[in-house]
Amino acid sequence: MWLSVLQGVVTGAGLIIAIGAQNAFVLAKGLRRQHIWWVAGICALCDALLIGLGVLGLGALIAQSEGAMWLARIGGAGFLVWQAWLAFKRVMHPRGLEVSRDASTTLGSVIVATLAVTLLNPQVYLDTLVMLGAIGSLQDSPLGFYMGATMASFTWFFGLVALARALAPRLTSPRAWQWVDGAIAAVMLLVAWQILILDPA
Repeated sequence: MWLSVLQGVVTGAGLIIAIGAQNAFVLAKGLRRQHIWWVAGICALCDALLIGLGVLGLGALIAQSEGAMWLARIGGAGFLVWQAWLAFKRVMHPRGLEVSRDASTTLGSVIVATLAVTLLNPQVYLDTLVMLGAIGSLQDSPLGFYMGATMASFTWFFGLVALARALAPRLTSPRAWQWVDGAIAAVMLLVAWQILILDPA
């Protein structure tokens, strides 16, 4: 079982840590201190649910549905372009980070945005439901693999917002935020483009 746990940690970390739209979103919320523990918790719990469903075999069924994957691609790409546009507007009108108090963004809007950037991204389903699910189902201990993969997810997302919080005092300059938001916009557009050209086969 412990070998499966280790395999889950390594494989899960390799897929989850890769720079993408979700990680860029989480980092941005962490830097701006916008309900960061909610953001990390939602992302990690979504991963735990999807990996579990994948290990149980649901991933293979979803991968065979061209309609579901097409809808996810279009919806996900559209949402990411919108997020890139918001980041670009912040580049054009930069503001320094106020580290003395939490940002005014409401908890409800942050929860909705976190769910959207997580669940409207087809790459999330490919990584968790399909890839991790398929690998986990072949392990001697699928439960051990699931535990390891979810452990990697929780460690990454909570570690990411904690690190961002530590970096926040260094980002009080509007100029620094132009660079941060510019990078976020670029990542969002790149991932949206990759989603649109994704070969479902």
